[in-house]
Amino acid sequence: MTIAIDFDGTLVTHKFPKIGKKIPYAIEAVKQLKADGHKLILWTYRAGNMLQEAVDYCRKEGIVFDAINENYPGETLNQGRVSRKIIAE
Repeated sequence: MTIAIDFDGTLVTHKFPKIGKKIPYAIEAVKQLKADGHKLILWTYRAGNMLQEAVDYCRKEGIVFDAINENYPGETLNQGRVSRKIIAE
């Protein structure tokens, strides 16, 4: 499956623009999904430096996403417009 995962309020408590505390068992559950062979997309409102902070936080916790705010790495936008449509189960 392809699974889209939000950051604030899903992996960490909602403290945007800061990074909240870990939500119990969320990191472990996402790591297990990855270990089970699922494709993981970090799908978040965060952008720029705040997005990089979230990505770095996840890496530090042992989560590497297959894509970040896109359906697949290198996805091109339709004529430069951003579509928030995601392809995920």
